[in-house]
Amino acid sequence: MRIFYNLDDAQGKIKNAVVTVGSFDGVHAGHKAILKRLNQIAAEQEGESTLITFNPHPRKVLYPHQTDLKLINSQEEKMELLSETGLQNLIVIPFTLEFSKTTSSAFVKNILVDKLDCKVVVVGPNHHFGHNRQGDYSYLYKLGKELAFAVEEISILDVENEIISSTKIRKALMEGNMQRANAYLDNQYFIKSRLEPVSKTIDGKIWNFYAVTITETEKLLPPPGLYAAQLRTKLFAQKGFVFIANNQPPCFEILLYCIENQQFDSSGLVKILLHKRLETFTMSEATLITSQQLNDAIETVNELLY
Repeated sequence: MRIFYNLDDAQGKIKNAVVTVGSFDGVHAGHKAILKRLNQIAAEQEGESTLITFNPHPRKVLYPHQTDLKLINSQEEKMELLSETGLQNLIVIPFTLEFSKTTSSAFVKNILVDKLDCKVVVVGPNHHFGHNRQGDYSYLYKLGKELAFAVEEISILDVENEIISSTKIRKALMEGNMQRANAYLDNQYFIKSRLEPVSKTIDGKIWNFYAVTITETEKLLPPPGLYAAQLRTKLFAQKGFVFIANNQPPCFEILLYCIENQQFDSSGLVKILLHKRLETFTMSEATLITSQQLNDAIETVNELLY
């Protein structure tokens, strides 16, 4: 997957561009359906699948005083997930107040047509774009007729008769409902982090954990609790649990315990996948965690993960 950080760099370098546009936070099952179709059309057209996304998230720029928006993925995590879909080109547009004033007409004519010479645009259900979200599928279809590009709308994707959206995934994560969040995502929610060995004495017993470093304060984390987890590196996987004592920035306190205790280089980035919540508690209750609770977590993880 090629990554372009501005439109000028991408201009003239993408053959028969088949384009979709969006934030794609979480790269969930609905996003994957769009990208799958994008890749199919690109292959049929002898073209290249292309996603236009934005950094930072538009809501962060448009509503800077709102601090409630948390993101399922960091930018790095999102790029990793996108690269696994077969997407050929990713264009990351710096989102600014000035860019937010781009009308839907200007977005189509100046970016999709003049810069990218796109042949097909693929959108999801209820897609809106341009200043004040004025553009929609009907308007895009009309412009496509005028400017010689095709438009295709992907139907709504659901899980257990519930429409998938990043908003619903965030809600499930905030409730600690990992199984529902993972079903919407069509993969395991994960944290990509560096680890630092740390020991804690609990009920007179020394527990050897790894402290999980969260550098992006916008990363959405589940509530305090114990979670069945899997550590993955490029070489192997280990099962264990994650102990979230504080999920609020800037005082994140997250510990990983590896049951198999296999030695590995903890200085590089690793991926921690969360499978299921084992126990929930408040931040104040987290300070009173017992060895019995941790031993119970180990027993449950051994039954859940193989």
